[in-house]
Amino acid sequence: MTEPNKIQIPLLPLRGLIVFPSMVIHLDVGRDKSVNALEKAMMDDHIIFLAAQKVVDLDEPEPKDIYRIGTMAKVKQMLKLPNGTIRVLVEGLYRGEIIQYIENDDQFLVEVEEFEEIHGGQNEEEALMRALIEQFETYIKISKKVSQETLATVIDIDDSGRLADIIASHLTLKLKDKQELLEIEDVKKRLQRLIKLISNEKEVLDLEKKIGQRVKHSMEKTQKEYYLREQMKAIQKELGDKDGKSGEVAQLKEKIEQSDMPERIIKVASKELDRYEKVPQSSAESSVIRNYIDWLLALPWTKETEDNLDINHAEKILDEDHYGLEKVKERVLEYLAVQQLTQSLKGPILCLVGPPGVGKTSLAKSIARSINRNFVRISLGGVRDEAEIRGHRRTYVGAMPGRIIQGMKKAETVNPVFLLDEIDKMASDFRGDPSAAMLEVLDPEQNSNFSDHFIEETYDLSDVMFIATANNLGSIPGPLLDRTEVIYIPGYTEVEKLHIAKEHLLTKQIKENGLTKAQLQVRDEALIKLIRTYTREAGVRNLERTLASVCRKAAKIIVSENKKRVVVTEKQLETLLGKPKFRYGMMEQEDQVGAATGLAYTTAGGDILSIEVSLYPGKGKLTLTGKLGDVMKESAQAAFSYIRSRANELRIDPDFHEKNDIHIHVPEGGTPKDGPSAGITMATALVSALTGRPVKKEVGMTGEITLRGRVLPIGGLKEKSLSAHRAGISTVIIPADNEKDLEEIPDSVRNELKFIPVHHLDEVLEQALAEEKHES
Repeated sequence: MTEPNKIQIPLLPLRGLIVFPSMVIHLDVGRDKSVNALEKAMMDDHIIFLAAQKVVDLDEPEPKDIYRIGTMAKVKQMLKLPNGTIRVLVEGLYRGEIIQYIENDDQFLVEVEEFEEIHGGQNEEEALMRALIEQFETYIKISKKVSQETLATVIDIDDSGRLADIIASHLTLKLKDKQELLEIEDVKKRLQRLIKLISNEKEVLDLEKKIGQRVKHSMEKTQKEYYLREQMKAIQKELGDKDGKSGEVAQLKEKIEQSDMPERIIKVASKELDRYEKVPQSSAESSVIRNYIDWLLALPWTKETEDNLDINHAEKILDEDHYGLEKVKERVLEYLAVQQLTQSLKGPILCLVGPPGVGKTSLAKSIARSINRNFVRISLGGVRDEAEIRGHRRTYVGAMPGRIIQGMKKAETVNPVFLLDEIDKMASDFRGDPSAAMLEVLDPEQNSNFSDHFIEETYDLSDVMFIATANNLGSIPGPLLDRTEVIYIPGYTEVEKLHIAKEHLLTKQIKENGLTKAQLQVRDEALIKLIRTYTREAGVRNLERTLASVCRKAAKIIVSENKKRVVVTEKQLETLLGKPKFRYGMMEQEDQVGAATGLAYTTAGGDILSIEVSLYPGKGKLTLTGKLGDVMKESAQAAFSYIRSRANELRIDPDFHEKNDIHIHVPEGGTPKDGPSAGITMATALVSALTGRPVKKEVGMTGEITLRGRVLPIGGLKEKSLSAHRAGISTVIIPADNEKDLEEIPDSVRNELKFIPVHHLDEVLEQALAEEKHES
């Protein structure tokens, strides 16, 4: 049995609606739980509890999403509509409060307690009722959303609580304000709150009315001004007054005459100015012509900076800003030397190709500074539209010049250093091929007459020094690549990174983090460890970020522990930066049978590559594992075929392939590996496994192999040699054709490594395999 003032009835959650007692309203019910609750109410005594959802958008509200206080209501009528929803007519009876929810999956069943109203003094309530009716009457006059009949009905009500509820139901209030009125027990407080809400609504309506009147007045004023302005134009035309459009035309004419534009461009600008003068100002064409004239005046046509042809000065600046990169620096100095001799030279078009972070963009800035030219940069990454390069024709709305002309405007001279960043990231689609539009820009024979669709007149780009940058040469179309002078920046060696970190990056980060050189010192061995085990990249971008982290942590130590100086050693790196993120290969501790050390080239520099071969009884199946690419698999097949063809000379059982299965594995299987340069390494490991002769631990090798055993040249010898030196290898076997590349290797590394050039695999085996220690 429940308590007398508590009853168990179905609950109907309402969305964006509050039903007050004495309020009669139609509701559309469509949710399954709500329909079930309604049907249960119709089967019992037609009584249902109505409570609002806190969030309107919820389709399946939980008990926590429904307000506790609502209205007990009686279902008067129920009608099923064709679309499946049910329309009901309900009448609010009295307030109620949900005491608890009764578990039921089909509908909401709640235990409800009647919400008692508290009445105050009769006279005070009477006074509040009169004030409320008066406010409501004024509200009706202003809003015109409530009929006068409603006011007549309200005046006859003598129950204060009922009066408050009926007036609240007719007001346009927020859901939370209506819910607040529903929850107030004290009728006197409810009346006071309602009077305040109506007063606020009146103020808002008054403000809306004022704004509406102001807008109307503004529109009338605009129409009046338009009429007067047209009259003024007519008067100016009659009097020849220069203060109107004619005055503007006179100013533009003066600018054109004083500009540095060539004669042909002055004629074009003057012709356009005549058209501008005749076209009505209200016409859309007027703004197009004015924009075109402004662009012609803003472009540099003859203004140029004087080149600083002092080679020593240029070399000094380039060395200040960048360590290494000798080929690029040499090319810039060659350009200056030739220009000094000839006094006229078309701007070279260089294409710097290399991985991210090697300093391509910053190098272009340094080149501009070294020869005293203005610098301008445009990014071509993601450019798909040809109009981005050549501009839009002036017939289009919002037409603009292309990025080349825009860049020349920013440069303000005809001979800037113009950086075309990320030229390999250009794409093409239905709007055209921007790389094809770049052909004219980058062709020294054509760019003296570059044509932009917006400017229409040819523009001379022959004095511009174009520098393009790219990460991947394969993404640049062939014809475009043919017009540039490609300079590879493969990345920095460990030795170069150490110098860059000491001379540039660390100094910069110490300053940016508020430190001084006296407060922070980073030892060389710590820098080397940081380069090797905390960064792995071709450039120095991540190295700079890691050095910035070291500086921040040093700053924290200085501030929190009141230290005057922090010295970072190799041991302290782990304390500051945590465990190393990367490992690098080291040579074997002793000679191994069936395991050879190769040298690999990666985008982050070089590394050693261990190749292992295992034999077991079988029928000659060759298994290759370690996430190898097609080229590397083909190298293994070529090595296998060569050994089979030379089995007798190599003292191997000619039938080995019929008795054994062979498994070749390259460790670090998670890393994709490809390339032909592991050919001689695979062959050496195979011969070692088949003959039982161990491979010398101190020997590393690189080279492509043919079916006849010839050793072909490879790339990346500099990086591979540095990785061998780092791993402790003392002898490196290289193809004889790569001897010319030894000059690129730093002296400090070249003097400590023994390089053995070879032509044939027999020479490789002679140098790499140790003497047999036991019978095969």
